[in-house]
Order: sequence, then C-alpha cells, then structure tokens
Amino acid sequence: MPLIDRLRQLRLLPVIALNQAAQAVPLGRTLIAAGLPAAEITFRTPAAAEAIRLLRAEFPELLIAAGTILTPAQVDAAVAAGADVIVSPGLNPTTVRYCQQLAIPIIPGINNPSQVEQALELGLSTLKFFPAEASGGIAMLKALAAVYPVQFMPTGGISPANLGKYLAQPNVIACGGSWMVPADLIEQGDWPALHQLIADAAVLSAQP
Repeated sequence: MPLIDRLRQLRLLPVIALNQAAQAVPLGRTLIAAGLPAAEITFRTPAAAEAIRLLRAEFPELLIAAGTILTPAQVDAAVAAGADVIVSPGLNPTTVRYCQQLAIPIIPGINNPSQVEQALELGLSTLKFFPAEASGGIAMLKALAAVYPVQFMPTGGISPANLGKYLAQPNVIACGGSWMVPADLIEQGDWPALHQLIADAAVLSAQP
C-alpha cells in the first residue's frame, strides 16, 4: 500500500523520542497490540537510528517514520536503519532533494503560504503542518485549502480535544501526536498504561 494511503488509513502517527534503543521493541509491540501500528521516531536523541533498526527487524509491518531530520547525514542513518519515510520540522531544499535522489519519501514541515509554494516547486504535495496550533491551527488549514492542492499532516499541539476537528479537514490525511506515548511512561516501562493510552487514541482517531 502506498505511504499516503497507509497514513490516511492510520489517521494518527505517534511521535516518539526514545532515550534508550532497548525501549523500541516493547513499545512497537504495544503500538501494534493497541491498534496503532506506526511510529515516528525522532532524531532528537542518539538512540533514534538504533531504535528504528530494532523496530524494522522485529516488526516488518510497522510504518516507521524518522522524525526531526535536519541533514542528509541523518537521512542516511534513517534509511540505513529501515525508515519508510523522512519527516522534518521545516522545509530544507537540500534535505528534500537528497531524499528525492534516494527515492525515500519526505514530508517536510511548513507553516505559511510561501513555504507551501516552495514545496510545490520541489514537486511535493504532502506536507507536515508544524507547529500546527501555534501556526493558526484549523483556520490556517482552511485558508491554505482554498488556494493550494496539497495535503497535510498537522503536528504540534494536537490533543484528544482537537484531533477530531483536524481530521475532519479535507486537506488533512493524518495527524502527528505525542500525548499517547508520554516520555515518563516509556522511561518507566509501563506498557499496560501506554497500551491503554494508545488504544484510546486509536479509537478516537477512527471516529468519523
């Protein structure tokens, strides 16, 4: 199934920062069991590449995004580890072109019309809207939808309280969020509590 179709089917992408690669496999198992078989592992920690490698080896069916990618070197590390897609917080043409050369999908972050036009110039039509709430939220998405033939994955400030409103927008394919994978529960290894949060998020994201 094409990446965009998988994201549209999932509707929610858990955004995760792991301090220890050893946390990856039990977390992946919990995500799948709870009905949300996807993870954006952010390169905000040194454990990211190894965590992705472990997830890919253990769970071939898991959709794995490498997040907070800022440089071509990080792209190389993510691709070598087995990431399905690159996600970046901003729109860096150098990183975008590098991903295109490697034929690895990239969803870069934008938050204004000029950046959308730059993305279109680069041949992109699926973008991360980040930071979503701080950048105008639903109102900005509606304004962009009136002008540009692109689709978005809003991330930043997404919560159970506003998830449904974002997913109801025609130009939104999925949302990124971290509330269902809080760092403290991961650090504690409280997989039952995480299972409940992730399952609740999966049910919420599936609501029309």
